[in-house]
Amino acid sequence: MQRGTMSIDWNNYDASNAWDELITAKGRARPGARNLCQMLARLSDQELKERKAAAELAIRSMGITFTVYTGEESGSIDREWPFDIVPRLLRKQEWDKISAGLKQRVNALNRFIDDVYHDQNALNDEVVPRAYIESSKEFRPQCVGVNPPHNVWAHVCGSDLVRDIDGRVYVLEDNLRVPSGVSYMLENREVMKRTFPELFENTVIFPVDDYADQLAAMLRSLSPRKLKTPQIVVLTPGIYNAAYFEHAYLAQAMAAELVQGTDLIVGRDDFVYMRTIEGLVRVDVIYRRIDDLFLDSEVFNPDSMLGVPGLMRAWRAGHVALANAPGCGVADDKVIYTYVPDIIRYYTGEEPLLPNVPSYRCVEKSQRDYVLDNLDKMVVKPANESGGYGMLIGPHASKQERDKFARQIRANPRNYMAQPMLILSTAPTLIDDNVEPRHLDLRPFILSGRDTYVTTGGLTRVAMRKGSTVVNSSQGGGSKDTWVVEPG
Repeated sequence: MQRGTMSIDWNNYDASNAWDELITAKGRARPGARNLCQMLARLSDQELKERKAAAELAIRSMGITFTVYTGEESGSIDREWPFDIVPRLLRKQEWDKISAGLKQRVNALNRFIDDVYHDQNALNDEVVPRAYIESSKEFRPQCVGVNPPHNVWAHVCGSDLVRDIDGRVYVLEDNLRVPSGVSYMLENREVMKRTFPELFENTVIFPVDDYADQLAAMLRSLSPRKLKTPQIVVLTPGIYNAAYFEHAYLAQAMAAELVQGTDLIVGRDDFVYMRTIEGLVRVDVIYRRIDDLFLDSEVFNPDSMLGVPGLMRAWRAGHVALANAPGCGVADDKVIYTYVPDIIRYYTGEEPLLPNVPSYRCVEKSQRDYVLDNLDKMVVKPANESGGYGMLIGPHASKQERDKFARQIRANPRNYMAQPMLILSTAPTLIDDNVEPRHLDLRPFILSGRDTYVTTGGLTRVAMRKGSTVVNSSQGGGSKDTWVVEPG
């Protein structure tokens, strides 16, 4: 094939405005990235377009989609997963430190949740103000006194990590309720193997494809019946849910049954059964992808058609395991997030290995006054929203938007916390026919049952719009494969 003009010239790539994950400010490849950068630079315009088209074809043929709610009469539409073919790299030595920090963090959070629903020592000792728990939308009185297996409540956690301009990694937030995105992490790797198979021959890239096996093993460890193959089901709200692709993907990967609430029934004996054509089959573990308030119409929302009436009775009796456990969202509150370093010190006696982003609690007057005086420099988040919704990005907001948010903060200060606007790290991203820096974050997944497991890497999400820091796919973000590598 005749080679055309080189489409990637690293000499023209500007990595000076943020910490770049692939290229140093002096224009050199970071350790472990040289082979990748050289290989990309050798591709002509046409070859680069062909690789990009191959990735898009793989996504289409594999049926990798996500659902966007339109707010219109049609309700929602399925879109192909937005994917960038330039991977994001992390060195194994750095990743080992991050992994240790994530394990420490999730261990402390699980101990905190268990404490909240039992002795409340951390509240009595004023590590976390009692009023913040009692006023939390995610505190579930129905969970008080329940003893889940291994005292673990948040079995699947997705903690979002960011890197600031100084190169330091911070935890931006913890997602403990029903974190999503892991299927896209797995599919990103499969797409990259199809698109750049030669790179996997020349680079030591640590695998992620054991996640489904690790998830299944964790779920088995929760079973009330000590069977070699307990009955595990994935409980989904149905095909119209934004994460339905992931629910179906994980169920298939684990050889578990994908069910909706109507497929399950709680018997008079307080055991959970699955309806099958051969009769009722007892269920041991439910990996639920339904929010707490829709799980059981006897206890929570009486109008819910998504859950299973009586499910909480069966769970409280220890007849079925629920992952994640109801009530674990009490530690998912973004105001409680600001106390996680203190929670780690309290339960482990250790200093946090991964720092929080510096944060301000609007419920405390002195901190609230500082936030209100500096809204043009702050990112303000509501306590229990997700997906990037309901927040203010002060530097990019109009004065009218900031004034409106100030009124909301004054009216309900408990519902807000604020963080300074970080300059998120970037990575080269294919935009049209060239690479440009785009901001990104990283969501690793941590599994907690009898043992703890951290994915080697995670889901890298990219803000595809120039200058944007909003990485959510529902708001125009994209994704990259994440490589944890041994520098050669």
